[in-house]
Amino acid sequence: MEIQEERFRPVLVTKGRKTGKSHSVWLRAVNYNGKIYFSRHRPDGDWFQNAIVNSEVKIQYKDTEFIGNASLVTDEKLNQKISQLKYPGEQRANEKRVAIEVTLDSNQK
Repeated sequence: MEIQEERFRPVLVTKGRKTGKSHSVWLRAVNYNGKIYFSRHRPDGDWFQNAIVNSEVKIQYKDTEFIGNASLVTDEKLNQKISQLKYPGEQRANEKRVAIEVTLDSNQK
């Protein structure tokens, strides 16, 4: 199965940076140029920090689990594009955000 939707609400599973235990959270995600993006206002969220420290993440969506590698998005133009795709037509699409980019394992696309 491949994720077709541009915007969707999966469960992101990260490995705790302190405990090593799995942590799951429902998030709004963006599918753009073959990568999956998750963003937030500040990098202080547990899921965000976990994904940066332990880059192997899982995305659960429509009864399928995808494995991927997360990395911090450092390109401000890309961060802005992700916000616009995540919140089309909304004022918050213009707010500054930080994002992680998940590259799915090629065996699962």
